[in-house]
Amino acid sequence: MARVGAVSAAPTDPLALDRQVCFALAVANRAVLSVYRPLLEPLGLTHPQYLVMLALWERSPRAVKDIAGALQLESATLSPLLKRLESAGMVERTRSRTDERQLDVALTAAGLALRERALSIPPAVVERLGVSLAELEELHSVLVRVNGAALAAGALSETP
Repeated sequence: MARVGAVSAAPTDPLALDRQVCFALAVANRAVLSVYRPLLEPLGLTHPQYLVMLALWERSPRAVKDIAGALQLESATLSPLLKRLESAGMVERTRSRTDERQLDVALTAAGLALRERALSIPPAVVERLGVSLAELEELHSVLVRVNGAALAAGALSETP
């Protein structure tokens, strides 16, 4: 007996779960992060910490506000990550010499040395995902465009 209100989604139903971009992104996010986790563990990094280190390997020192902007995170979300990285001896936080209100983050020698070990991460991820580098580059390009469009539409802004 069918339940009252029960529906069955047709393959072209715009509300079919498997047609939803948000669902595909959520599953892909969890799956890809699970690929990174065992690769980052020997480096002593979580994925969010890895992202912070990537930003600092691009440029160090950087203001906390600059790192937050690069990672699309709130400074309050970033602060605990930075504290843990500092406790691990990877970064050093200091007040800016030019603006005492600004906190700067710089790599330590250990943080800089960790970059050499991290060079193995991207190729290992490509290998474990089992897709070509060209496919991942295409996906990256599409995601950058989607993220840009979402940000232009007000995503991640403080007010809805």
